[in-house]
Amino acid sequence: MSNKLAALQATVVLSTFTALCADGMSASAALLVGNTRGDNVVIYDEHSGSFLGEFITPGSGGLLAPDDLNFGPDGNFYVTSGDTPETSAVLRYNGITGEFIDVFASGNGLFRPYGAAFGPDNHLYVSSFLSDQILRFNATTGEFIDVFASGNGQPGGLNGPNDLLFGMDGSLYVTTQGSVAVGGTATFPGLPSQVLRFDIATGTSSVFIDQPTPSPDSFGFVSFLGLAFGSEGDLFVSDFANDIRRYDLDTGNLVDVLSTNYTGTVPSSNFIGNLTFGADNTLYTVGFDFTTNNFGAILRYDGVTGNPLPSPGNNEAIFVPTDSKLLRPIGIIFTSQVFSTSVPEPTATLGLLALGAFGTVALRKRQRY
Repeated sequence: MSNKLAALQATVVLSTFTALCADGMSASAALLVGNTRGDNVVIYDEHSGSFLGEFITPGSGGLLAPDDLNFGPDGNFYVTSGDTPETSAVLRYNGITGEFIDVFASGNGLFRPYGAAFGPDNHLYVSSFLSDQILRFNATTGEFIDVFASGNGQPGGLNGPNDLLFGMDGSLYVTTQGSVAVGGTATFPGLPSQVLRFDIATGTSSVFIDQPTPSPDSFGFVSFLGLAFGSEGDLFVSDFANDIRRYDLDTGNLVDVLSTNYTGTVPSSNFIGNLTFGADNTLYTVGFDFTTNNFGAILRYDGVTGNPLPSPGNNEAIFVPTDSKLLRPIGIIFTSQVFSTSVPEPTATLGLLALGAFGTVALRKRQRY
């Protein structure tokens, strides 16, 4: 998962690529979204919400159920992929064209990777959801280093690790679903969904945020998923079961709750994915409605006030309304203004898009439903 620390350590400005289209337009910034049911990554204009095409085509490089999206210190694009030990991997793509480069990291017990984050120690940390572990790989070569942390099946443990995010102090923040991996299956014995904080020098952890009361719009459970830092230093945490909660990073106290029930039903028929911040402290998340073939939508908020920012003609926080091009989306990441191109029709090839990236804050989820 992308993180603020990596963004500050390695700002990547990439060259532009001229598309061969007759009618051109400038695309100033974009949102990349991973489709867990489409096995692809698609692009939306960050200002208008217009669909701009595919960044990664379905199944490219073996892409399967993509979850977490990150730009690495090298400017390349990293995606967690796979739902079996044989298919689980972190795949690497060209950060401009989306062209597949290689399987960057895999094996060594990695099973259903949900989160990834580049650390200050030149390691890539990857959460292995169905083995209750966090694995470390060399951030340059992809070579396996070790198992950084393992679950113990007890409250406060690494039970169903999801998103990963590094803080400015070098601490690693991890959301847990509260499930326990048993024989490659996630079981739910009622353990709390929490945010843990790890000291990466010692490997010790503590519960930074305990499980809150379930959202009144949920089915009565909490499932922490995405993590993002706001401009005020607060930590935003998405709940797959609904709502985005904002916490004070110094105290861990709850500051605000942002409603994500864009379908308006109670319980909500939509679930929620990862988080990313765009320009002007704008917060984005993705959701999908299980009553509409898991078609998704993109939601937008003011990251300072927490107020919803619907696009013209929409209500609540709806920026991109339910769209069949979003197929159970979980991962979302913002890319800054580093490309200018003619935008092709959705059927045109990705090679006509020029897309560059700037490492930033950003997630995913789940084969549970």
